Amino acid sequence: MSEELISKKDLLDMAGISYGQLYRWKRKDLIPEDWFIRKSTFTGQETFFPKEKILERIDKIQTMKENLSLDELADMFSPNVTELHFTNEELVKRNIVSGAVMNVYLENEKGGSHFDFSRILEVFVLEKLLQSGQINLDEGKMLLQVLKDHRGLIKQKNGEIVLTRKLGVSSCFLFINAEEVKFEQGTKVVVQLSLVKSMEEMKANLL
Repeated sequence: MSEELISKKDLLDMAGISYGQLYRWKRKDLIPEDWFIRKSTFTGQETFFPKEKILERIDKIQTMKENLSLDELADMFSPNVTELHFTNEELVKRNIVSGAVMNVYLENEKGGSHFDFSRILEVFVLEKLLQSGQINLDEGKMLLQVLKDHRGLIKQKNGEIVLTRKLGVSSCFLFINAEEVKFEQGTKVVVQLSLVKSMEEMKANLL
């Protein structure tokens, strides 16, 4: 899962933004500090960024800043746990999750009817993958258990959920800040889902 990098100069040219905009968005926490990577080059020190992440983030900022303030955007992009609290009925009404998937979640998770940020994310991811047909119900339950077991890690880290199959047997993994992962030959990666992107998508739907 190594990432292609892009230099600051190439980024500014490709995204059509100014140096001032880039660093203003950084100061407003719209772009994470750890995306600014200092590397030595033959001309000296230069700043690079994870190409796919930064271009996607800038595209979202430019698309959404007409309707949201920079503070609202910063809250949406923040991986930190917010004060989000909803009931299961409110989440269904807001189309975060269907009634059928909510029932599956509640039957397996055994929690109450009030959802905090972690539980909303879990049900949101379950809905997304079940409705897409990428995973079956048993795999959904396995994925849910992994998310539940590691709630504390997911809150503040850059995590990815990966579901694999080999010879008809499924496995589910949570990778935290992983740069590169190799699997056994013959293993099919069925799902590779960024939880940070899922958080952003979920928050955008709730705003």
